[in-house]
Order: sequence, then C-alpha cells, then structure tokens
Amino acid sequence: MGDTSSDIAEMSFEDALRALEDVVRKLESGEAKLDESIDLYERGEKLRQLCQARLDAAQERIEKIVAGPDGKPQGTQPFDAD
Repeated sequence: MGDTSSDIAEMSFEDALRALEDVVRKLESGEAKLDESIDLYERGEKLRQLCQARLDAAQERIEKIVAGPDGKPQGTQPFDAD
C-alpha cells in the first residue's frame, strides 16, 4: 500500500474514515489477491484504530449543558459516556 503508518497518523478523521471505507469496498469486492487483501486488512485496522482514537478524544472533550430549575443553562459538566 502507498501509505505508511506515519502517513495514516497524520490523516484527519474524515480522511481516515474515507480511506477505511475504500479499504472495505476493495475487500468486499473480492477482486484483490490474497497478499493484497492481507495488506488491505492491515491498513484497514490501522485506519480503524486511528478513527477510534480520534472519536475517543472528541468524546472526552464533549460537554453537556446542565439546565437549572428554570430550564436555562447553568453551566457545563464533562460528558458522561455511561
């Protein structure tokens, strides 16, 4: 594949997601030879890990608005994933 791990690490979330979708399309087509399929799978896993890490980082930054008794925003608190 043309991209190395360092190239993947520098991708934006959107670019990595598009590249991952492209990998999935190629694998699902069944047209890739075995060695190419293995390389595609490895690249796809690296892209998936990057996307997941970016999503996790974004989730940590999300804040939810806390409404007071009058329904107006009182402040913020960290996002609770539970």
